[in-house]
Amino acid sequence: MVTKLYKEQQSYNGFPSDGLISSPISPDHLTGYRPIRLKNLCEFCLSFYFGIRIFQCLIMEKKIFLGIKVKELIWVLVFYLFFALLYNMAIKFSYLGLTMEAVKEIIDPASFLRTSGLHYIVFFVYSVPIWILIFRIMRKKKFKYRIMMHLVTWPLFVLISQQTYYGLSEIFGWGHLEGPSQAWDLYIPSLFYLIQFGVLHAYEHYKDNQRKLKLEGELRQAALKSELAAIKAQLNPHFLYNVFNTINASVPAENEITRQMIAKLSDLFRYQLQAVRRELVPLREELDFVKKYLDLEKARFEERLKIEIDVPEELMNEQVPPMLLQPLVENSVKHGLSSLIDGGTIGIKIFKEDSKLKFEISDTGVGIKDTKDIFKKGVGLANTRVRLLKMYQSQLELLDNDPSGLKIRFAI
Repeated sequence: MVTKLYKEQQSYNGFPSDGLISSPISPDHLTGYRPIRLKNLCEFCLSFYFGIRIFQCLIMEKKIFLGIKVKELIWVLVFYLFFALLYNMAIKFSYLGLTMEAVKEIIDPASFLRTSGLHYIVFFVYSVPIWILIFRIMRKKKFKYRIMMHLVTWPLFVLISQQTYYGLSEIFGWGHLEGPSQAWDLYIPSLFYLIQFGVLHAYEHYKDNQRKLKLEGELRQAALKSELAAIKAQLNPHFLYNVFNTINASVPAENEITRQMIAKLSDLFRYQLQAVRRELVPLREELDFVKKYLDLEKARFEERLKIEIDVPEELMNEQVPPMLLQPLVENSVKHGLSSLIDGGTIGIKIFKEDSKLKFEISDTGVGIKDTKDIFKKGVGLANTRVRLLKMYQSQLELLDNDPSGLKIRFAI
C-alpha cells in the first residue's frame, strides 16, 4: 500500500512511477505528500466558494420576468413545495394513520403528484395572473383598492382552481373528493390564497422599506455634502459682491446694457449662494432666477432666442427645490439652440394636476437621438435627474417636441 502511494506521489511530482521502487518503504519517504494533497483540497474549496459567490451575483440576482429575481422565484417554488408536502402528509396520515405505509405513500413521487402536487401546480398557474394584476398593474394604486381587488379575485381563484383540478384529475383517472368532502377543496384554496398573498404583501412592504432606508441614507449623505458646500460658499461672499459692484461702477454710463448685465450676473450669483442654504424656495424666486439667466443668454443670441413662459399666478408661492429649472433651460439653450443659425424658442410651462406640480421645458432646437447619451454631456441635467429621484421619486421624461427639438417633463 505504501509502495502504491509513493508511486502515485512521484507521478504527481512529474517523475516516472514505473520501476522506481518495488519494495515497501518507510513513511519518511512520503515527506511532502500530505501538504500537497491539503493544498489541492484548499484550492478546490476556494474555487468552489468563489464559484458559489459568482453564481449568486450573476445568476441569483438576475431578473428574469417582470422584475423578479432568480432567487425570488426559487423561494416561491420552495414555498409551494412546502405547502404541497404538508398537505400531502396531512391527507396520508389522516387516511392511513401513523404507519410505515403512510410514510411510503408520502415519499412516493407519483402518489405525491396525485394527492397534492397537481393541486398546487393549478394554484401556481392561477396565482400568476393575479400577482401581475395586483402587484404590477395596480402597483401604484392605493392599498385599499388592491384589497378590494382581492375580494374579487379570491372567490374566482378558489372556484376556478377547484374545477380545473377536478377536470384534470378525471382526465388522468386519479379521482378527487366527492360529496360533502368537496368543501375541503374550497377551504384549502381559500386558506392558501390568504397565506400566499399575505406573504407577498409583507415582502413588498419589506422591499419598499429597504428602498426607503437606502434612500434616506443617500439623502443624509447628500445633505452633508450640501452643508459642507454651504460652509465653503459662506467663506466671504461679500468680497465677490464687492468685486461685481466695483466692475459695474467702472463701466462708463453710456454702456448701460453692460452694467445691467453685470447686475443680473451678480443677482444670479447671489441667488446661487443662497440656494445652497435652502431646501425649498417659492416658485416665483426660481422663475425670476431663470428669467435673469435667459436675459443674459438673450443678450448673446439677440433676436435668435425667443422665450415663452406659461405659469399661472396662483402657483407662484408653491415651494420647489432651488436651482431646479435653470440646468434644464441651460441644456435646451446649449445643446438645442446654440448650433442653429436661426435660433429657436425656449418654452417653460408649469401647471397643477392631481395635486402634483407638473413642469414642461421645451425647445425648438436640434433634438436628440439617444436619450441616455444626453445625461453624459454635462453634470447639470444628470444632477437634476438624481435630485428629482431622491426627493420625489420622480423621473425626467425626455420627449420629441413638435415640430422639432426636445421636451422635458417631470412632476413633484
